Amino acid sequence: MIALESIRVRFWRSMITAAGIFLGIAFLSSVLAGSAMSEIANRLSPEKLTTEVRAAAQARNMWLVVMSLIVCTVGISNSMLMSVTERFKEIGTMKCLGALDSFVRRLFLIEAAFLGIIASAIGWFVGYLGMFLLFLIRQGWAVAAGVSLRSVLMDLVTCVVVGTILTLLATVFPAQRASKLPPAAALRSEI
Repeated sequence: MIALESIRVRFWRSMITAAGIFLGIAFLSSVLAGSAMSEIANRLSPEKLTTEVRAAAQARNMWLVVMSLIVCTVGISNSMLMSVTERFKEIGTMKCLGALDSFVRRLFLIEAAFLGIIASAIGWFVGYLGMFLLFLIRQGWAVAAGVSLRSVLMDLVTCVVVGTILTLLATVFPAQRASKLPPAAALRSEI
């Protein structure tokens, strides 16, 4: 019964962490896809928008993406700090059995890397699919057919790398905190 409750709590904590990176990367992916598809649409039927207006819109979108990724990183860090707090006894037991600080730190970073990779890939897919469907409805198959596989793969790699790096950066402090817990104090904890 206790083990099932522990798994349930950890699962939802992981989902909160994954949701943060998922939403940030979905937004990044939609902006990247929208930018690429807008260029294709402008080549097919040039609009009367000036280059300066397009550049200003692109700069505004990237500013919003950066801000959303910063908020996402803070949320991930908070979630990982809660994960450390929930695992005091587990960390204390590992340290009493001889686990080094570096092992505990690496454990949290590996967990965060997996969450970052999976959530980023799913976020890229949802963001890209959303923008693709939007342009498909607005512009038709001409824009959709103009998207190159190379640009799609580059966006995927960019989103996964950015998401994973942000998740790892957000986890460094919580992992360091977990690794520095004294075993006796962690085992005495009532959390």
